[in-house]
Amino acid sequence: MLDRAARKAVREVEPRRDLIREGERPRAVNLMLDGWACRYKQLADGRRQILSFLLPGDVSDANALILAEMDHSIGAITRLRYAEIAADEVEAMIARSPAIARALSWSELAAAAIAREWIANLGRRTAYERLAHLLCELFVRLRHGGLTDGDSCDFPVTQGDLADATGLTAVHVNRTLQDLRRDGLIDLRGRRLAVPDLDALKRAGLFKGNYLHLTGGAADRAPAD
Repeated sequence: MLDRAARKAVREVEPRRDLIREGERPRAVNLMLDGWACRYKQLADGRRQILSFLLPGDVSDANALILAEMDHSIGAITRLRYAEIAADEVEAMIARSPAIARALSWSELAAAAIAREWIANLGRRTAYERLAHLLCELFVRLRHGGLTDGDSCDFPVTQGDLADATGLTAVHVNRTLQDLRRDGLIDLRGRRLAVPDLDALKRAGLFKGNYLHLTGGAADRAPAD
């Protein structure tokens, strides 16, 4: 059922373009198919805070359909393919399939859990710990989705993106990435990230992956047809 709905309206957007902006009325739920996106808030002077990264398989804001307007924006980081599932289709799927209803609820609860962890990251971890933690999170999520190749993965975010996600300056991010590289925890070249010792990177970032709720959730039980 979900797969059929996802095939009806597949959209593409160029890198650094918005899917929807703060203040606009949400009309659909977006399922990420290929590429990276992010949720973000932007201040009047142009400063941006990335609130989360959206990876293939993620659903953006399933509960936003009950809102009069978006309170944040969603923008593509890479060229992005996504399925736009209309509000009436979402409501019909929820009514017909308790499993899909649970899966969508699980998705929103997992997004809230990630947001709580990001608050802790911004408020209490050092710059070194923040970046190590964020890199762990993204690598673990990509691995769970089958998007890693051994100890490496595509990594299209820029140092500016990392700065906007961690509340650091781009210069501070650059210096901290050099520290992580010097300590043998990462190898970041171009658009490719290698994590030679994930356990060591987890220790450096004080990372516990339980907040990601990657197994045992309703999403694991949702029917695809």
